[in-house]
Amino acid sequence: MTTLHDPAVTASADALSVWPASAAEPRPGELTVGGVPLAEVADRFGTPVYVLDEGEVRERCRTYRHAFPEADVLYAAKAFLCRAMAHWVAEEGLGLDVCSAGELELAVTTGFPPERIVLHGNAKSPRDLETALRLGVGRVVIDSPSEIARLAAAVGPDGHQKVMVRVVPGISAGGHDKIRTGTEDQKFGLSIRDGYAQHAIARILDQPQLRLTGLHCHLGSQITGVKPYIAAVRRMVGLMARLHEQHGLALPELDLGGGHGIAYRPGEPALDVTALARKVRAELAEACTAAGLAVPRLVIEPGRAVVGPAGVALYRALAVKRTGPHTYVAVDGGMGDNPRPALYGVRYAPRLVGRHSTAAPARVTVVGRHCEAGDILADDVELPGDIRPGDLLAVPAAGAYHLSMASGYNLVGRPPVVAVNDGRARLLVRRESLEDIRSRDVGV
Repeated sequence: MTTLHDPAVTASADALSVWPASAAEPRPGELTVGGVPLAEVADRFGTPVYVLDEGEVRERCRTYRHAFPEADVLYAAKAFLCRAMAHWVAEEGLGLDVCSAGELELAVTTGFPPERIVLHGNAKSPRDLETALRLGVGRVVIDSPSEIARLAAAVGPDGHQKVMVRVVPGISAGGHDKIRTGTEDQKFGLSIRDGYAQHAIARILDQPQLRLTGLHCHLGSQITGVKPYIAAVRRMVGLMARLHEQHGLALPELDLGGGHGIAYRPGEPALDVTALARKVRAELAEACTAAGLAVPRLVIEPGRAVVGPAGVALYRALAVKRTGPHTYVAVDGGMGDNPRPALYGVRYAPRLVGRHSTAAPARVTVVGRHCEAGDILADDVELPGDIRPGDLLAVPAAGAYHLSMASGYNLVGRPPVVAVNDGRARLLVRRESLEDIRSRDVGV
């Protein structure tokens, strides 16, 4: 009888460690998520296709609510947003942070309460601000001095809008230089060190239409340790103490942003949300007590950590090519639906699904169909040595920053999104068709 200590069972569990908790291998070569065989999803909806485990999304929302019961947890819509995602997040008691009028309109027209939404961004357009005010967004995060007068004018003399100020705390954290946003000399936020944050806050206090409710910071993305957040708490509370001394200001909210890292391959680290909550709470209480301040209400903004591990991308192999010492497996998607490997050098662990292979593993590079040499989805990974055209490959941890960053390169069309839950699969976002592409092009 196979036991939990059987090496084969342990190896299989390790291989599924970055997959949704519902992932199972009922038979060799068959993989199910949410009780649905992935091969059936590919046959029914075609490839490439993105599979989203509703149960995993909801459970991750509940994990955050349990870890931060006294905080406002806002799902970062930029990671991935569709109507169903907004609905699930709302039902699980989370708020939402958005970066554009498009994200805001989609959420509110789905029924998401606008007062639970925060709008941020380093270059908000007039349309973004007009939409936020028209729909009654809960908070607008000020990211530059020019926004202050523009927002106050848009609100009008008789209106009121709650705002926060995005502060640069001068902390380097994140998985890649291009996703570190807590450091000096980058496009986001207002620096404490240079005094720009303090100056902006003074200007906001002179605008009766704007009510400053708190400070906001975001350190970056793919942060897997707690220490950067502890350092951010200390610096943000230090600024709050100075504001209290200078203006008698007692800010009721502190937003520490998100950036909570996940594992993309077995063995990689992920941020421990429970440890984060415990240590941030303790540090916030200690720092506020030392500064003689009331403890503000905490706000956090997880995105990737909610939806990333819930997503799986399915691709069909179109060609296998051996060039010198390398074997390239070309699939029917690529950088058009997932630009992250090209942008950040991200590495994944694709897996053959839909058939059982007894062939010895071989080192291959999985490449996309787009006309760029850098269109590589998974470099130097192990797949069965008999990999062939027609095989189905599944890429885990694909829920965040894939389709939300998808492009129209080569006019291929973006893949659909399919939800799985309790043995059922349903379409959430349809495939972008050739007719969609043609209809947008109106100039002849």
